[in-house]
Amino acid sequence: MFPQDVKSNVLTGHRMSPILGTGSTQDSPASLHYKLSCNVCGANYHDNGLMLDCANVHDPSLLVTDYVDKRFSINEEAEGIYRYERWLPIRRRIPGSYGPVTYRSKRLSRLTGLPNLWIAFNGYWPEKGAHLETASFKELEAHTVLSRVAEHNEGILVIASAGNTAAAFARACSVNHIACLIIVPTWGLQKMRFCEPLDSCVKIVSLTGSTDYYDVITMAERVARLQAFYPEGGVRNVARRDGLGTTLLNAAETIGQLPDFYFQAIGSGAGAIAAHEAGKRLIKDGRFGHTLPRLMLSQNLPFVPIYLSWKSLRHELIEVNSEDGKEQIKQIGAHVLSNRRPPYAVRGGVCDILRASRGDMLVADNLEAQDASRLFEESEGIDIDPAGAVAFATLLKVARCDQIERDAHVLLHITGGGWRRRSLDHRLVSAHPELQFDETQILAQETLDKVAGLFC
Repeated sequence: MFPQDVKSNVLTGHRMSPILGTGSTQDSPASLHYKLSCNVCGANYHDNGLMLDCANVHDPSLLVTDYVDKRFSINEEAEGIYRYERWLPIRRRIPGSYGPVTYRSKRLSRLTGLPNLWIAFNGYWPEKGAHLETASFKELEAHTVLSRVAEHNEGILVIASAGNTAAAFARACSVNHIACLIIVPTWGLQKMRFCEPLDSCVKIVSLTGSTDYYDVITMAERVARLQAFYPEGGVRNVARRDGLGTTLLNAAETIGQLPDFYFQAIGSGAGAIAAHEAGKRLIKDGRFGHTLPRLMLSQNLPFVPIYLSWKSLRHELIEVNSEDGKEQIKQIGAHVLSNRRPPYAVRGGVCDILRASRGDMLVADNLEAQDASRLFEESEGIDIDPAGAVAFATLLKVARCDQIERDAHVLLHITGGGWRRRSLDHRLVSAHPELQFDETQILAQETLDKVAGLFC
């Protein structure tokens, strides 16, 4: 379905860099196959595996990766996401990686009236070749982030998550014996169920009461400043975005071209930014089209800060009152979409990518998402995550209103699925927090002391 010379580094004449060999940890700047660049000032940096921000003083901006290889190539001998390692900011491969899956559904095409509808499925669905053990696309970012950090690093990685990211990093760190602290709201613990018990190198802290994802981020930032800890960085981490971007790389590989439209539900927007950045690289390649996919991004009513900001024609994020925001978050079915401080206004953030791609923000309420989830499962025989259902619900609405050309190539990103299927195939083990804190304890010094004590 795509240019033959994309298939193999052997066919294209590329010689695999030794830094990408299994277990290799060469950190020499000259040996890296990429550098970091700033979106604002254009400064370039050799990556140390931990850098999150430009060193120069200017408006907030996301760093981006600039790869030596400008042509998209695949390593057929590598597994999981490492098939795309020439466009991943990594030093090594680590075990346990699986990759994204793209497929075409005749039933969904008939249902939507879109003959060129493709599904990017990131979850657990063995019959489709989808083996993400935590049933979420967050595994793509977890393995890339960990592969970016040098093997000899002895720090403790700090992860802030609403649930899916926590599960992905917990599994990846456990399998590879990497010290990790995970902070998650209590309602996110339902995602912390695994095929095997977690290794003791992974510690979990949960926040109780009326706390939400923003409270989790606040506490994680404080802990990451302590000696021996370091932050994962969220959307600021180039490895997180490029790992998620393999979804679009896999789609281009499968379809043979870039999609005209890209549908995804967002909380922070990291996955959408990743798709946009991957699209720009593929356009520079020249073999997959010359137009960026139009980003059709969605949120779950009533918590829709990015939607409101975009529809108000603002470059700044509309501030949501803390109490109102928490009350709205309680009402949404897709809790993973509940970021109160998403990277909307930052250079290279959600507002910029929507403008650059001629995209739009869409919304779906819980009932619409539930109906979409039921339709997907009836059609495909697999359950999908509430966030994936929100994206599918908005696609259905747009298609029914004839807002998409019938011959357009459309990519629907189901960011999680197969949760119930995985529960049938495996006897899952629940992970429990070592510590729990409420909103009154987040800023207390005693809280930091207790967290640090987990690793003594």
